Amino acid sequence: MDLGISGKVALVTGGSAGIGLAAAKSLAREGCDVCVAARNPERLADAVVELQEYGKVVHAVLADVEDPQSAERLVRETRDVLGPIDILVANAGGPPPGRFVDVTAAEWDVAVQRNLLGTVRLMRAALPEMRARGWGRIVTVTSRSAREAIDGLALSNATRSAVAGMVRTLAREVGGDGVLVNNVMPGPIDTDRLRDLSGGVEGLAERGANVPLGRVGRAEEVGDVVAFLASERASFVNGISLLVDGGESRVIA
Repeated sequence: MDLGISGKVALVTGGSAGIGLAAAKSLAREGCDVCVAARNPERLADAVVELQEYGKVVHAVLADVEDPQSAERLVRETRDVLGPIDILVANAGGPPPGRFVDVTAAEWDVAVQRNLLGTVRLMRAALPEMRARGWGRIVTVTSRSAREAIDGLALSNATRSAVAGMVRTLAREVGGDGVLVNNVMPGPIDTDRLRDLSGGVEGLAERGANVPLGRVGRAEEVGDVVAFLASERASFVNGISLLVDGGESRVIA
């Protein structure tokens, strides 16, 4: 299926590894020029090498979305190098685990800045040009915790669900301008974060046993969903929060 986004410009944050890198690869495979942003310079350099295999223009920016100044800089630099942003994939690493009674005020501040306000700032920076051109796609990457609270992940439960609410709100405001806004909620995906939370490879196998498909997901399986939501083929999909969890969640609504 041709997704109809060849030649589009995409900015992917958290794009040096895991789901962010997988999303960047899926978009590059569909013909997008891609800017990836991340905090780790070595991993960012490796990601550029991998993405260049798809034959598209790739740019990288060292940035942390926790920094209030980073969003404007990311959008400006992407525009200067690749052109105006058509597709924004707002992805950030998950906050640390912890129960509500154990999380510190400082940890709350970091989680809100990185996982909520970082996304808000990216949207605000990229949105005006999308609306002016009458076409745009914004895809946020959160977690199953945005739909179903997970024990021991107080920070994720709070900030991820806030992003999902923001997506629904913004989608209603800008859909008429040709800008579609959607949210992807990955479940158990084989990433460094899940390995850390699960206690390594053996823990991943145990985690996968709870999924109806009998395994954890692969990052590229989420990346392809992101690319679809960013595409012309998803032209009537707006404001959703889509679970990509192999059927693990029992939530109906």
